[in-house]
Amino acid sequence: MPAMIRRNVLILPAGLALLLAAVGPAHAEKGFGGATDGQTEQRADTGDDGTVSVTVGGVVFDRSKNGSGDSVGPVTSATSWSPPACWYAPKFSPQELQDYLEPIWEAESTGYQWDAEQREKYNAKDEKKGFNKDKTGKGFWWGSYVNESFPPGWDKCDTDYFWVDLGDPPPADKENAVTPEVLAELAYAEIRVPGTEVTLAPAEATKVNLPTWAWLDGAEFKPVSVTASVEEIGINATATAEPVSLRIEPGTPDAETYPASGVCEIKDGRIGAPYEKGSADDTPSCGVKYLRSSGEGTFPLQATVTWEIHWTGSGGAGGDLPDGTFGATQDVVVQEIQAVNR
Repeated sequence: MPAMIRRNVLILPAGLALLLAAVGPAHAEKGFGGATDGQTEQRADTGDDGTVSVTVGGVVFDRSKNGSGDSVGPVTSATSWSPPACWYAPKFSPQELQDYLEPIWEAESTGYQWDAEQREKYNAKDEKKGFNKDKTGKGFWWGSYVNESFPPGWDKCDTDYFWVDLGDPPPADKENAVTPEVLAELAYAEIRVPGTEVTLAPAEATKVNLPTWAWLDGAEFKPVSVTASVEEIGINATATAEPVSLRIEPGTPDAETYPASGVCEIKDGRIGAPYEKGSADDTPSCGVKYLRSSGEGTFPLQATVTWEIHWTGSGGAGGDLPDGTFGATQDVVVQEIQAVNR
């Protein structure tokens, strides 16, 4: 059984701990990690096949099938839903919790009354059963973690450590205690997809009333996935994002899109079609036609890809998560067609 990570950080009552965390605890990297008492947990492990997995917030993330490159970024939910801002996961074995708490109580830094209540809660005076030592190897003390960017709701996981036997589900009243579905939602937040700069033809500058073809490199737009797992309790989930469409917004109302909706569906593994010589009079499957010049400036064309996201997990669990979007803006020069008088 993997060893839990030890932490030498002061534990405080939930309300004070959350206040201090809001001030700005140290974290190892952007993303998920850190507990509500300002703790940070992160480690990286490399497997025999070279795959690197990162453990943050009690959860191991395998990002080896994620998007890569300089232009990648996270998807944004197309609905009001968002991944959990905090969650509960295994944190200590009985002996680890004892080793962690007793020095704090002995320092008397948290007050006599609170220390006494904590000793009673964990039955600290019983050498054999205190901290559930009689259940060693049969479960874990769970604790809370937060998204280090502190999004709305990050302070809702304010329950103190609680025990869960191996094989038992976490208490139903502990919202966002890790299950395969919660892991899938956390994996959603770790998904990174490629940038959405579209290729245009004409490339350097287009002309007024001339259809401009638009397409995306099909090799880059393929499914990506992230797997999240909690090794201590043997659960996992994989969230997979697949591109389904591209929305083009020309950056000016004086334009028409192809199709008229501005939404180009993925077809045969690609979005849009490259311009081919001799197709100037054809209507592009994906593109835009500007009806006026951009003058001395440019039009900000917004290209946004929608990714359909689903998940599978241990125990045969699975389902759909809200679609995600990721977009970028690129400047387009539109010129008047110059007439030549002879």
